[in-house]
Amino acid sequence: MTDRAMKGGGPGKSGWHVAVLGGGAWGTALALAMLRAGHTVRLFARDPETVAAIGRGENPRYLPGIAIAPGIKATSDMEAALTGADCVLTVTPAQALRATLAAARDHMPAGIPLVLCAKGIERDTGALLSAIAAEILPPNPVAALSGPSFASDVARGLPTAVVVAAGDEALAANLAARFSAENLRCYSSDDLIGVEIGGALKNVFAIAAGAVTGAGLGASAQAAMVTRGFVELRRIGAAFGARPETLMGLSGLGDLLLTCSSAQSRNFAYGLALGQGKALSGLPLAEGVPTAAIAARIAAEREIDAPIIAAVAAILDGTITIGQAVTALMTRPLKTETND
Repeated sequence: MTDRAMKGGGPGKSGWHVAVLGGGAWGTALALAMLRAGHTVRLFARDPETVAAIGRGENPRYLPGIAIAPGIKATSDMEAALTGADCVLTVTPAQALRATLAAARDHMPAGIPLVLCAKGIERDTGALLSAIAAEILPPNPVAALSGPSFASDVARGLPTAVVVAAGDEALAANLAARFSAENLRCYSSDDLIGVEIGGALKNVFAIAAGAVTGAGLGASAQAAMVTRGFVELRRIGAAFGARPETLMGLSGLGDLLLTCSSAQSRNFAYGLALGQGKALSGLPLAEGVPTAAIAARIAAEREIDAPIIAAVAAILDGTITIGQAVTALMTRPLKTETND
């Protein structure tokens, strides 16, 4: 771990200057969490209206009704956000990460941790987000923050537990300790790949869960879909080298259960509208949409049995209907439950 990654001092218990890249709901919520943990915070947002709103103590577009503490300094100047940073949280959508890091590269202090807070797989390349970060910012150690957490809950300071993962176990533990506050408990892990896989694939299954609910197929069907979805998550995770215990934890099973059970999840809400036959245009971004296609392609290329992922991808591209997908899933050859 680098000296910059261990740096302390300054206000509060930890005294880091944390830069948060992304002014949406999750970025704003994490900025508030970092402030509660004793850090000074600068938040980068591209939208000048969002910057101005945060300056007024609100973010009505993304977190309506939640007061934004005055200690968060918002800016649309990337250099201003990153200058002097001890740690950077990237909270832009997964498909925009490459562009965000490219814009940040010239201003990024060398050696400081880069914490990935989005969940997904790059659609065009099939790369995990940590691989993109390592490619664009090789001098910066990479970590990921993931787990069952809604932005509104974190923003309000409601009790939440997440995982901070890095290939360097000491870095992960240090970040987890520095990010933890009274109502945000951060566990550490050195299984970065496992945490990324769980966070990315749960979005696909959340779309499936929403579609099952929206189509009125019943609670039994939803429970079966989530359970068998977790089997597929473990299969793909194993192919990437993820540890089973990681996928059984907060960033895997925990996040899956949360996002597959509530319309607060953008992916569940997207699937719900899909199942109800409603218009999908104008819905908030659902990361599971681009992830489904690339996950299905990865599973096919690696000969991994992932029928739910394949069905979601086919439904989203209009190849099959939800009814056809259900029929296909229910008439697959019978086998033992534990046959992987």
